[in-house]
Amino acid sequence: MKLIQLLLKTSWKNVALAILTGLLSGASSAGLIAIINISLTNTELPKFVLASSFIGLCLLILLTTAPSQILLTMLAQRVIFDLRMLLTRRILAAPLRQLEKLGVPILLASLTEDVEVISKASLSLSVLCLNISMLLGCMLYLSWLSVKVFLLLVVYIFLGIFFCSIFVGKGKFWFQLAREQQDRLLTHFQTTTEGIKELKLHHQRRQAFLREDVQATAAASRRYQVAAITMFAIVGGSALFMLFLPIGLLLFVLPSLSSISTSIVSGFVLTIVFMLMPLQMTAALLPELMRGNVALNKIESLGLSLVAQTTELDISPSSDLKPQHQKLELIGVTHAYQREGEVSQFILGPIDLIFSPGELVFIVGGNGSGKSTLVKLITGLYIPESGTIRLGGERITDANREWYRQHFSVVFSDFYLFDRLLGFEGERIDKQTQHYLKQLQLDKKVQVKDGFFSSIALSQGQRKRLALLTAYLEDRPIYVFDEWAADQDPMFKQIFYTQLVPELKQRGKTILVISHDDHYFHLADRIVKLDSGKLEYDQYPISLAV
Repeated sequence: MKLIQLLLKTSWKNVALAILTGLLSGASSAGLIAIINISLTNTELPKFVLASSFIGLCLLILLTTAPSQILLTMLAQRVIFDLRMLLTRRILAAPLRQLEKLGVPILLASLTEDVEVISKASLSLSVLCLNISMLLGCMLYLSWLSVKVFLLLVVYIFLGIFFCSIFVGKGKFWFQLAREQQDRLLTHFQTTTEGIKELKLHHQRRQAFLREDVQATAAASRRYQVAAITMFAIVGGSALFMLFLPIGLLLFVLPSLSSISTSIVSGFVLTIVFMLMPLQMTAALLPELMRGNVALNKIESLGLSLVAQTTELDISPSSDLKPQHQKLELIGVTHAYQREGEVSQFILGPIDLIFSPGELVFIVGGNGSGKSTLVKLITGLYIPESGTIRLGGERITDANREWYRQHFSVVFSDFYLFDRLLGFEGERIDKQTQHYLKQLQLDKKVQVKDGFFSSIALSQGQRKRLALLTAYLEDRPIYVFDEWAADQDPMFKQIFYTQLVPELKQRGKTILVISHDDHYFHLADRIVKLDSGKLEYDQYPISLAV
């Protein structure tokens, strides 16, 4: 089970210690059963010896059960913490194209529901280990009472396990189907929040959405969950039946077929009755454990393995950013991907471009021409299928791609605005921020204290200015603006093109601007135009005018 692998990966020493103390606890429980059975059937042994043994075993159970439970609970809590951190790191390290293909609802389902389910399963596993140790201790005592009867019981138990495994497999199958419905439900919930205005304004659309999407998916999820729980309920009931049946055979059938002593029969009956509680608890934990396994499998299927070892993406100390701005080259770069709703793949390239320090380049083209894809290739967020990217003559590979990305300050068209200035340190940050707030005409709306913005509840255009402020503070060699001016009023659009961008250019920055504002094309050093993923031209504005 992958859940056990996850526990062992976290701390196999703690697992081993918890199992050892659990086995001691189970052996002590079996010893207590033996003492009770001897006390009931054997009157020759001194009561003092039996009482002393009984008290000693009770103390041993106390000293082993609690530590085992505590160790496994601590381990489970550590797994929960590591799980949340590891899954977040896996998502941050995963290729952007893979994450975009998965979509926000599926990722949110893994970060929320899957983590919660695995957390509960990890805690349940600690209780399961204790119950199994008690069952093993009881089985050990039964083997000591009578090897022949024990072997018959073992064969019977294996037949019962085989029978129950059929229903466990079916239960897992239904849980997997229910988990798939959860992804669809979250997609519908996202539609509800993002499309609330359109749904409110159209009664028929709203009713169709509720009936055909939300209700249908929720009903399917409910149906699969009930089917899964039904399978495990059958397992639990069957386990109890299979445990009571041997008691009847021992009491009413076996004595007539074989000369077996009363002490052995009473020992078996007493022990099996004692096994009822841990067996019931084990059966009750199976659905939770199976959900945890399904959740782990789901995360694995997304390419975000929690068990496999991976290297963390980071910048090595020797790979500091180059202080001098470097020439950026794209040589025969191509990238292909499947667009939603299209049969054939969209292919960008081959692209051959050179960007120099202090250069302002406009990237233009119609919708769907590949501008945003090109920017993601340039910034290292997408990995080209073929061709080479070089910075300062250095070829970009998997080994230095994370270092390469640190050369870019980007404001995407679908940017995310953090409520604080993450990754910035020093007392000068607040002062610098105040200067840029004034320059961006936001000083009367937003203040910064200890790196936190006083508010980000602004218009889209103002939020983009705050994103630009963050890019200013990063002070990196290459700046990329993806339709930044699209949400600005005419006055600030002019300020952006005639003041802010030239200021960056004077500082020696390479500036790439995706734009449809042809009124400002004359300010560019070059204009790169894409059409259906192909480079149509890369020329100076003057040659275009001619």
